[in-house]
Amino acid sequence: MSTGGNGGATATNKQVILRDYVSGFPKESDFEITTTTVELRLPEGSNSVLVKNLYLSCDPYMRSRMGKPSAVALAQAFTPGKPILGFGVSRVIESGHPDYKQGDLLWGIVGWEEYSVVTPEMHFKIHDTHVPLSYYTGLLGMPGMTAYAGFYEVCSPKKGETVYVSAASGAVGQLVGQFAKMMGCYVVGSAGSKEKVDLLKNKFGFDDAFNYKEEQDLSAALKRCFPKGIDIYFENVGGKMLDAVLSNMNMHGRIAVCGMISQYNLEDQEGVHNLTSIIYKRIRIQGFVVFDFFDKYSKFLEFVIPCIKEEKIAYVEDVAEGLEKGPEALVGLFYGKNLGKQVVMVARE
Repeated sequence: MSTGGNGGATATNKQVILRDYVSGFPKESDFEITTTTVELRLPEGSNSVLVKNLYLSCDPYMRSRMGKPSAVALAQAFTPGKPILGFGVSRVIESGHPDYKQGDLLWGIVGWEEYSVVTPEMHFKIHDTHVPLSYYTGLLGMPGMTAYAGFYEVCSPKKGETVYVSAASGAVGQLVGQFAKMMGCYVVGSAGSKEKVDLLKNKFGFDDAFNYKEEQDLSAALKRCFPKGIDIYFENVGGKMLDAVLSNMNMHGRIAVCGMISQYNLEDQEGVHNLTSIIYKRIRIQGFVVFDFFDKYSKFLEFVIPCIKEEKIAYVEDVAEGLEKGPEALVGLFYGKNLGKQVVMVARE
């Protein structure tokens, strides 16, 4: 830390910068680590908040922000030459905003950097610190809220139904499966390694699980796991998996479309062939975005925090230490390298 020319304190600010728009699978070389300086005081009259970032969340949706601006993208594209943005957990250094004071903890969108200046909009103050702060990048943050809203609000589950979750060992999938078990459902998940499959069955309590990479015929694998068909599919993958699911769905089945990670890096996305099943089986397919459900965040916390304290929910994180490890951790998501929720620790609490 040093003193700036105007007498205010400054600090070095390491940042993860997007070099240029990405096509195909992202690479570590698409990013660079730079160091700049930041004023540790806000301008007079500012209603922003200066924060020190503690944890950053690596999420599959961020791939859509790496490409050229698109009218159908979930969120605005990143700007080449600038820090990328994502969900993070931060501590307030200085505040010009009436809702925040120095020392407060919050989670929400921040830059991938050591310090950020944010105008609180889609940000939430952290009140419960009896759980690890990193949980607010996942279980108690955007992914947890995604699992909760997608399963309870979109899927309309009933006790005894059959539930299939793809990409089931990730931040969202591991929670959807456990929520479904709490409802008394029969739950099967798929993942891309033996280690992840073991995690689903032995740690998260799924009734069954399979490694999709070892299956020659995905439809046959699903028929083996669900001899009586699938009532609910929590969709994280898309492509051939969605095709296989459609032929195994039950009458009046529901599909909550959360993500399609198999398609994000393709120039030409794969088509789906079994669409007539939607008609014959009266299947409801609904896409959803977590931002539409943030008004239910306090209700979500009331439900999930007691579950954590009573150890009714298991949760696994994969933590990369240091901002310089950020590009490797983020890119690793698209190659299935993470085991559990991928987090980057920027600074110790």
